[in-house]
Amino acid sequence: MAHSQTLPIILNLIAALFGALGQYFYKLGAEKMKVLPLWQNWSIALGVVSFCFVMVLFVVSYRLGGKISVVFPVYATTFIWGTLLEMAIDKQTLSLPQWVGTFLVIIGISMIAAFSRQVA
Repeated sequence: MAHSQTLPIILNLIAALFGALGQYFYKLGAEKMKVLPLWQNWSIALGVVSFCFVMVLFVVSYRLGGKISVVFPVYATTFIWGTLLEMAIDKQTLSLPQWVGTFLVIIGISMIAAFSRQVA
């Protein structure tokens, strides 16, 4: 029986947002490691919690019939969310080739999601 990939795709998209947030917490934590021991570094701890939530969302997604070939590429949007997060908070800028690459990733992920109905 074929399962709809819509909810698993949405769960992996949410996981991507938490993955990007976790990466940003790791970045903040890495900067603090020069003056703060790991066990006192709340940024690292928040990054770990974020990725634990990501893993829960993965399991639920697969339990609902998510196909790795469909839903896991959606998680690749974590790179886009992370970039947007850094642009918003740290005022990071992107070059034209970076924008083009980001656009191509979005197109590829969109095609995988759009044609997921053909997956049996």
